[in-house]
Amino acid sequence: MRIAQISPLYEAVPPKLYGGTERIVAYLTDALVKRGHEVTLFASADAQTHARLCATRAQSIRLDPSPLKSDLAAHLTQLYEVKRQLERFDVLHFHIDLLHLPAFEAVASHTITTLHGRLDLTDLADAYARWPQYPLVSISRQQRAPLPHASWIATVPHGIPADLYRAHPHSGDGYLAFLGRISPEKRPDRAIAIARRAGIPLRIAAKVDAVDQAYFHEHIAPLLDDPLVQFVGEISDANKEAFLGNARALLFPIDWPEPFGLVMIEAMACGTPVIAWNCGSVPSVVDDGLTGFIVNSEDEAVDAVMRLPRLNRKSIRSVFERRFTADVMAAAYETVYRQVMMPPADLRAVGT
Repeated sequence: MRIAQISPLYEAVPPKLYGGTERIVAYLTDALVKRGHEVTLFASADAQTHARLCATRAQSIRLDPSPLKSDLAAHLTQLYEVKRQLERFDVLHFHIDLLHLPAFEAVASHTITTLHGRLDLTDLADAYARWPQYPLVSISRQQRAPLPHASWIATVPHGIPADLYRAHPHSGDGYLAFLGRISPEKRPDRAIAIARRAGIPLRIAAKVDAVDQAYFHEHIAPLLDDPLVQFVGEISDANKEAFLGNARALLFPIDWPEPFGLVMIEAMACGTPVIAWNCGSVPSVVDDGLTGFIVNSEDEAVDAVMRLPRLNRKSIRSVFERRFTADVMAAAYETVYRQVMMPPADLRAVGT
C-alpha cells in the first residue's frame, strides 16, 4: 500500500525528549516500511525515519528557538502539501486531531484519523458530528466514552519496537519510578505519598511544561526534600531502559481519562510491573495481577507495592511482545487501511 502518515509538528518524529503522539507515528511508520509498504511521512525536517520524508517545517515547533511561532500556520502548510501530493497515496492516515476535517471532505471515507488525546472537551462532539464521514480510530476503548456515537471503525493500541528496550528480569529490589510530565492530572504527589508510606525510594523523571510551573513550585517542589525522593528531570529515549528496567515498579497514579499511557507499555517492555490507578485506559493496558496492579486508593497502591514479588518480570515482557509491539500495531492498522483504500479515480478527481 501507498500510505501517507501525517504527524503533528509539535515534536520531532520521534521526539528528542518527552512526547507521545509523534513517537507512535515514528514507530508505526518504520514498522509499515519494514512490512513492505511505501510510506511517506509528513513531519518536520528533524524527523528520523525509514520512510520518504516530506518536511513541511524546518524544525519541530517545540525545539524551534524562534520566540514567535504559529502552530496553526505550520499545520495548514502541511495540509496543503498533503493535498498537493494526493495522487501518490492509497490511504491518508491523520494524527493531527481534527484540523484536516474541512479540507479533505471529498476523500474523507478513504482516510483514517487516529485520535490521540482526551475527548471530553466541550466542542469536540459537535465537530465530529458535523463530519461523520471521517473514519476514526481510538487508542483504547475507554477513550471513546465521551463520543460514543462518533464514526469509530477500530481500536488500535499503541506499540513500540520489540527491540527498543531489553527486559530486566532481576531488577525487583530497586526504586519506584515515575516517568512522564509534572502536572495535576499525572499526580506525582500521589507517587511521592506512596513511596513514603512504603519506605521505598522514588525517582521522578519528568518534564515541567510552562503551564505547570506554578503547580510544580507550589505543590511538588516542597515534597522533594524527602531523602527517599529524587527528581532527575526530563530524560531521553536513550536513558529510559535503564531508568525503567532498574525500577521495582512504575507508578502511574493518574487522575484523568488517560487515552492510552505509553509509559505503561515502555515499562512492560523492560519487564517492569505497573501500579496504576483505575482510570482512563488503564484496564485496557494493565492485566491486573499479571503485568501489574490496578488500584483505587493510596492504601491499595501501598499494598500493591508489597505484592510486587508475586509478579514474574519475564511474563510481563511476554505480554508486551504479544500485545504491544510496533509490529502488532502495524498489522492492526493494515487491516484498517484495507477498509478505506482509495480508488485512483477518486484521487484524480480531488486533485483537479
